[in-house]
Amino acid sequence: MASYLRSWLTLPTVASTSSEALPTFQSSLEDEDEGSDTEREDNDAPPAFPSLNSAQRMQSIPTILTDSQLMPPPPDPKFRNRTIGVATPGGLAVPPTTTKPPVNPRKKREKVALAPGHSPLDWAALKSSGKDLRGVDSLMRIPPSVLKVHNTREDAWSAFNGKVYNITAYLSFHPGGEKELMRVAGRDGTKLFALTHAWVNVDFMLDSCMVGFLVSEPSS
Repeated sequence: MASYLRSWLTLPTVASTSSEALPTFQSSLEDEDEGSDTEREDNDAPPAFPSLNSAQRMQSIPTILTDSQLMPPPPDPKFRNRTIGVATPGGLAVPPTTTKPPVNPRKKREKVALAPGHSPLDWAALKSSGKDLRGVDSLMRIPPSVLKVHNTREDAWSAFNGKVYNITAYLSFHPGGEKELMRVAGRDGTKLFALTHAWVNVDFMLDSCMVGFLVSEPSS
């Protein structure tokens, strides 16, 4: 019991001794912490960008142009007074030869009113019906002397691009009228066809009416 009391009485002395030594140790830790915080704040500062000795900083500042300096130059005075359809020298208009009206303008082609049942669809249906539109048994070699005999409304032949067609059945289906198509009956109509409607595929349109090929006159 006496030893227990003796040990209990000595505890304040140990505590006091330790308490006297601790302030010096804690103060040093606090000083180190404060110093580390200061260094950390200095390290967090962003670096200069671009670098102070970089090539970007050595270059001069570019010159900014004003609106007046960016505007294009005024147009040539000769382009101010221009006439529509007349080419200006040095301009972008087409050559004068293509802007002048033709000397003898052709009369505008007009379509005629076709009879009921004579539309392009009706003609396509007639071709596919199997009806004989050629009038011949086999393809022939036809010279101009034979071609010119077939020049009536009841028997009309014409040649296009070296091929001869029996256009008798197609007369009433022609959008331009029978009269216009009869202009090439009994002769070669390639040139007139190219002048009026060269975009039309005559081979497909009259394939069921082909009777032969146009050849030269036989030598006597």
